[in-house]
Amino acid sequence: MQGKIALLSMLLILGAINWSIFGKEKHLSEGAIVYLQLAPVDPRSLMQGDYMALRFGIGDQVYRALPKSENSSRWRRNTAGPDGLVVVALDEKNIATYQRIHNDQQPLSANEMLLKYRVRNGVVKFATNAFFFQEGQARVYQLARYGKFRVDNTGDLLLAAMYDKDLNMLEPETATKFQ
Repeated sequence: MQGKIALLSMLLILGAINWSIFGKEKHLSEGAIVYLQLAPVDPRSLMQGDYMALRFGIGDQVYRALPKSENSSRWRRNTAGPDGLVVVALDEKNIATYQRIHNDQQPLSANEMLLKYRVRNGVVKFATNAFFFQEGQARVYQLARYGKFRVDNTGDLLLAAMYDKDLNMLEPETATKFQ
């Protein structure tokens, strides 16, 4: 009996994992494209390899718009919560610019969309706060100025790729190009 329970548990866990993977793959292939301007920092982590710590330009604008207590730059404890939705406008290249914090009373315009943000340790974050790349590829990703995200209809974002100032996708180069 214990063997059957263990097998059933394993099948349920594998099914849940595969369902999650399917959902993320669908999100990456069908989500709306939006570019967020980056303010990257490029540290090196000995435990994790090369990565770029990400900060987003509109995060600072969201931070300034959120309610704060009178005597501190921290959010009030009695607010509805530090996570929420921000309204961004998209230009002809799908580059997002901050418009306002979302409220249910104001409908979205045709060129606007909602993006989910979260606040952790006093910093506004979108989707991810790091982009990992292969060791030795830092020179390629130093040119990153935009993150290409896929956004679903609830405002969830997934980072798809990094782009330079002209919206050219940054891709790892072969080792021979750096020698």
